[in-house]
Amino acid sequence: MGILFTIFTVTAAGLLFIIISFLYLTFQTYSGKSIKNPNYPPVNGTVFGQLFYFNRLYDHQTEVARKQKTFRLLAPGQSELYTTDIRNIEHVLKTKFDKYTKGKYNQDIATDLFGKGIFAVDGDKWRQQRKLASFEFSTRVLRDFSCSVFRRNAAKLVRVVSEMAIADQIFDMQDTLMRCTLDSIFKVGFGVELNCLEGSNKEGIEFMKAFDDSNALVYRRYVDPLWKLKRYFNICSEASLKKNIKIIDDFVTNLIGTKRKLQAEERLYNDKEDILSRFLVESKKDAEEMNDKYLRDIILNFMIAGKDTSANTLSWFFYMLCKNPLIQEKVAQEVRDVTSSQDDVVNVEEFIANITDTTLEQMHYLHAALTETLRLYPAVPVDGRCAEVDDILPDGFRMKKGDGLYYMAYAMGRMPYIWGDDAEDFRPERWLNNGIFQPESPFKFIAFHAGPRICLGKDFAYRQMKILSIALLRFFRFKLADDTRKITYRTMFTLHIEGSLHLRAIGRTKS
Repeated sequence: MGILFTIFTVTAAGLLFIIISFLYLTFQTYSGKSIKNPNYPPVNGTVFGQLFYFNRLYDHQTEVARKQKTFRLLAPGQSELYTTDIRNIEHVLKTKFDKYTKGKYNQDIATDLFGKGIFAVDGDKWRQQRKLASFEFSTRVLRDFSCSVFRRNAAKLVRVVSEMAIADQIFDMQDTLMRCTLDSIFKVGFGVELNCLEGSNKEGIEFMKAFDDSNALVYRRYVDPLWKLKRYFNICSEASLKKNIKIIDDFVTNLIGTKRKLQAEERLYNDKEDILSRFLVESKKDAEEMNDKYLRDIILNFMIAGKDTSANTLSWFFYMLCKNPLIQEKVAQEVRDVTSSQDDVVNVEEFIANITDTTLEQMHYLHAALTETLRLYPAVPVDGRCAEVDDILPDGFRMKKGDGLYYMAYAMGRMPYIWGDDAEDFRPERWLNNGIFQPESPFKFIAFHAGPRICLGKDFAYRQMKILSIALLRFFRFKLADDTRKITYRTMFTLHIEGSLHLRAIGRTKS
């Protein structure tokens, strides 16, 4: 009887705790939000309501944005504003840049993965990392080094795909591209050869999977009111996240240790050849602040920028080329024309070695097709800032201190009032004027962010994507393995294709 009473008491206490927590959460979510005040954006539910649309979240946001350019979701303690209004975006990212930060709400959610890396911090830490990274990306040394790495990995990629083509084998293009770009960012950014593309580094592949899964699990916290409780008890999604973070931390800690050892032994002949080496040199000036944990955060932030931006975009790019075979042939013809390689037999290594800066600059249609891909499938589908003061947006709506404002890049690419009635069509020609690529305002085409925090690696990403595209499209044409399958995304910080992108490659030459 005593045991039953104890069980009943514990159960009742647990139920009471859940009820009180729910009531407190509801009170925090709805109180003080000026819900019916027309001076604030219209309310479209709560952040937790997004759970019902989570697997198609960005399309749901697009549907709402077609009716309301700016709307609100209620969250505990603050409101989260979502907008596709270009004026609001410029206001937050440029005009009043110093009045908007990443915000504690976002940092609490993302810190376990991104820590104090450049994407998650503000103020002095952001300026320090930005300054060092800006120096790196502006040097001719890094540009030449990165291009040589991209060309070398492009040749490997062609060999891997060639084996699939010869065997008439279906393969996962997204996974292949992820491995290729991971190899590139680790060599360029951290001076390490991973060799994931050719499948010889199981630890590197395990690390990549752990990172991608952590990306998705951390993003899910935005719609999970119980994530902190799950983390405390180490259960469900938070238990999985903890295991993945352990894999990530062990891998990166080993990487940093190896680099430090090489530097100590003076076996790194050029301590500025890669980004990590430069940060390691800088860490000697403030070893307490720039410790291994801080360097770990820097590495992961640069990795998501270098791997995900390029691999995701290229995956969607080849998907769109398969859906639009005439555009695929236009790009392939430009490759042949610009590289003067019309012959049936071309040596792969020689062809790729001759892809120069001039070659890349002349690829206007390819550049337009990649940019059109980013317009419809931005690498970061939603991003935002947090107001540090009360503010009034250019569209007239008010924000309270602590409110977030998120710009919906995925939805923006589908807005007729931004891109015209054909906004949802894949049409590279919209970026061309007499055959020459014409850029748009970064506040309209927001794929690389805008304002003082605009992506430093934009040109870096385009160079990698162009070199890989030129190499692949010169030697192969691509078809979907199953053109009846609906391709969609995995809801996370970056826009991965859900599952796999199964393609078939057909050789264009006898080489």
